[in-house]
Amino acid sequence: MRDALLALSDHRGQVLDHSEKSWASVTFSGARHTVTMLFAGAEAAAAAEFFIAALPEHEFTIPRRLVADATICEVEHRMVPSPRMVVRCEILLLVED
Repeated sequence: MRDALLALSDHRGQVLDHSEKSWASVTFSGARHTVTMLFAGAEAAAAAEFFIAALPEHEFTIPRRLVADATICEVEHRMVPSPRMVVRCEILLLVED
């Protein structure tokens, strides 16, 4: 999961925090992941903008897993003293049998 998010960010993001909470319905099981990423510098901030736009519709390829939902929850953007973005996202990752 982390590798897939880092690849989507063109490896310009850094994972600051990653938590996981079990999730299940009648027919599916998996986990809801909350990931906070830091993008520091002008090039990283540009990558963050792409990441924010692409995440909800991105087709992830994670063996034996299916991303059922991917949402940007919060974005903190600062320009001074240098561009910096902190992005928090949630991903519902289901187990494929």
